[in-house]
Amino acid sequence: MFRKVKKRHSSSSSQSSEISTKSKSVDSSLGGLSRSSTVASLDTDSTKSSGNGTSETCAEFRVKYVGSIANLQFQMSKTLQEPLELINYIDAAQQAGNLPFVPGDEEMMLVVSKYGVKVASLDQCDVLHRHPLYLIVRMLCYDDGLGAGKNLLALKTTDTKQEECSIFVYQCSSSEQAQSICKVLSASFDCALTSDKS
Repeated sequence: MFRKVKKRHSSSSSQSSEISTKSKSVDSSLGGLSRSSTVASLDTDSTKSSGNGTSETCAEFRVKYVGSIANLQFQMSKTLQEPLELINYIDAAQQAGNLPFVPGDEEMMLVVSKYGVKVASLDQCDVLHRHPLYLIVRMLCYDDGLGAGKNLLALKTTDTKQEECSIFVYQCSSSEQAQSICKVLSASFDCALTSDKS
């Protein structure tokens, strides 16, 4: 069993984070398959935060890029607040052909730091995506349900005017790797909040 860990900040800042790891049963209409997913979710709109001050706030992970759903109206994206709602939306996009089920063969380097998330080529010469920390709304990981033990990492971001949202999906090699990414990002938010307070 996974347990939920929460740590409350004394800061009055409105932007903090919460990471929770729990077991969910996620229904997929892929042949009526019902899959059991371990979902780790980081909600940056929450009033609580996890982790501690000694957590590593910069790390690199090898992932594969699945695809993205761009330019969602911000009001519409508010219906995707809960992890299960976001998972179902991604599933529906895959079944409609708007998002691939599997990524390409090329591995990418996903770098999490106090500045946000950067996705680049393995030599980091070519940058595919940059997600500034303050524009990240939610990050979650879950089993892709295809039976190969792979986990998907979904990153929900907004623009500077909060008019549109986008969802970026990456494939991780394991649930442990995906949950590690969420934990490092949580520590990055903690670090940013501590810096703002000082």
